[in-house]
Amino acid sequence: MFTAEKETRLNERTPIFNAPSVVLGALFVIVVVHVARLLLPEELDARVVLALAFIPARYDGYAAALPGGLVSAVTSFLSHALVHANAAHLLLNGAWLLAFGGAVAARVGAVRFLGFASFCAVAAATTFLCANWGLLAPMIGASGAVAGLMAASIRLLFSAIDQGGFALLRTNPRAVRLMGLAETFGDRRILAVTGIWIVINALAAIGLSVPEPGGAIAWEAHLGGYFAGLVTFGLFGPARLADVAAPDNLR
Repeated sequence: MFTAEKETRLNERTPIFNAPSVVLGALFVIVVVHVARLLLPEELDARVVLALAFIPARYDGYAAALPGGLVSAVTSFLSHALVHANAAHLLLNGAWLLAFGGAVAARVGAVRFLGFASFCAVAAATTFLCANWGLLAPMIGASGAVAGLMAASIRLLFSAIDQGGFALLRTNPRAVRLMGLAETFGDRRILAVTGIWIVINALAAIGLSVPEPGGAIAWEAHLGGYFAGLVTFGLFGPARLADVAAPDNLR
């Protein structure tokens, strides 16, 4: 049996117990969508996936002919992030969501977190559309939104390190100073991370990287979501918040 003190220590040491409820809620939604799909007949599941997926051909005259019709031409900018090709794809994006979503959500709150993640998902889909106009292949997965969360996190991460240590980002992200844009693009550490991210996706573009579980890597969406998050995160919350612990529901 656990005492209250032991449970508190466990929560302090185990990151998943400290994940904000909105992050766990987002993870729960994508898991439920995947499990629900497993219960559908194969043909119906295929139609559901196509209705939720982002398909560039919708905007080149095929919207009415594809599952979901004109409604999906609007909703798929977001709904593509709810669908994953298989369990491995879901686990990968779920792990990244937990890794990078926590500090962002604890800093800006549930509503702004959802708004920011949604914005990054839309930016990812828009970038994919611009690079693949007329493509009939579907793009699915939360990786574009997660890439935006990763970019937002590094604007806090290195600032936290400069303020005294990485632990501050976990224990009190609201006290961390958010790097301004000029500082962000002048920081060698952020430029190095960004460069590595670009190289990884460039290798994917020419087929030299490990494919994403369940299909090819949508590298355009990764880059679109990442740069959307890197540039716009400051619009979703003040540069520095009160040096107080986050509310219990955001821990």
